[in-house]
Amino acid sequence: MLNENIKAIRKSKGLSQTELAIKLNVVRQTVSKWEQGLSVPDSDMLLSISEALETPVNILLGETVIESEVDDLKAISAKLEVINLQLAQRKTAGKRILHWFLISLCVVTATIFAILSGLESPYLGWDYGDPETAVLGAAFHSFEWLFVRTAPIVLIGAVIGIFLTWKKE
Repeated sequence: MLNENIKAIRKSKGLSQTELAIKLNVVRQTVSKWEQGLSVPDSDMLLSISEALETPVNILLGETVIESEVDDLKAISAKLEVINLQLAQRKTAGKRILHWFLISLCVVTATIFAILSGLESPYLGWDYGDPETAVLGAAFHSFEWLFVRTAPIVLIGAVIGIFLTWKKE
């Protein structure tokens, strides 16, 4: 029973026979003999084993300890499953936000384009003798010129993005 408990606890702590032997200042073969039941540690050594394995002596001398590797793997597996689920939810939420952003971008682009078309460039008839009006007219013309040239590219990119982020169920 002692031999099985020493072996099971050592393995559950992730220690090799050599590592435990180093902690106890004995040779590896001594630890091996304890675990095989060929010899038994004395009371002082039993206290040292208890300290090295961070386990009470009564546990070492008590009932058989079942290796907890399987339980540890199950716990780790359950935690990883929860993390994967959270990452999937975060990815889905990000994709949904991007999808609605692209739809909004299309609507805003189309609205601005319609407004600019409806206005028919009113700044062209302004009196540019006033410097403030000239600056405002040049700024408006620059915006309109840049928008008319970039809007189709933005609109096409947004539409492609909408189809790529479309929820496929």
